[in-house]
Amino acid sequence: MKRLLAVITILSVLFLGVNMTYAQETQSDTAKADTAKVDTAAQQVTVHNKEDVKEQQVAKTEVGIHQQLRTKFIEGGPGFMGVILLTFILGLAIALERILYLIFSSINTKKFIAKIEQALEDGGIEAAKEVARNTRGPVASIYYQGLSRYDKGIDVVEKSIMTYGSVQTGLLERGLTWISLFIAIAPMLGFMGTVIGMIEAFDAIEKAGDISAGLVAHGIKVALITTVSGLIVAITLQIFFNYISAKIDSLVTDMEDASVALIDMLVKYSEKH
Repeated sequence: MKRLLAVITILSVLFLGVNMTYAQETQSDTAKADTAKVDTAAQQVTVHNKEDVKEQQVAKTEVGIHQQLRTKFIEGGPGFMGVILLTFILGLAIALERILYLIFSSINTKKFIAKIEQALEDGGIEAAKEVARNTRGPVASIYYQGLSRYDKGIDVVEKSIMTYGSVQTGLLERGLTWISLFIAIAPMLGFMGTVIGMIEAFDAIEKAGDISAGLVAHGIKVALITTVSGLIVAITLQIFFNYISAKIDSLVTDMEDASVALIDMLVKYSEKH
């Protein structure tokens, strides 16, 4: 009996010890989890605060740039700065219109020639004309004009292609003279503003009877602002002009290659028929 009581006592002590150890470990794990949650929450708050700060800085920068541009525009004088801005708007509008026109005028010339050749084999001249009529772009227009004059002979077709190719080239280059004009005018307007700003500076010196930085600062600022604005407009429009010119050269090359291919196709077609 005494041994049984001793065993029960020992087991009770061991059970209590295990429970106390488990409780301590559980409390420790809970404390660690709570600490981790607190750290995570603190990190998230910190990240959100940093993001808010960045957004505020970006907003301030955007507002600052807009405000600076407006301030410089006013300081440059509404007269010349307004004319320079109008030049930029008109030149940019024409450039964008030309770019869109050239993009819609571009086609896959190899696929188009293959369709024309297949149409000639399957349905003759009328089928080929239908394919050219339903295809956009200067190459298709040249093909339609050439196919329409097939019954008058290959020589007439060749002359028609050359003539209509020149017409299509003129349509592609329409508006480039205005862009060139604005490219030339913009820096001239800027330099004119420079001259007027320097005249204002010397007028201020003459009225004051003395030379000081404060007297000439305004005139020089106006001169520099108008010059920079004119150069920015000219450089921007020049980039668009060069891109448009390169695109036109590519289309003209495609027109010439396609014209040669059309003559060859018509010669082979006439030999078979």
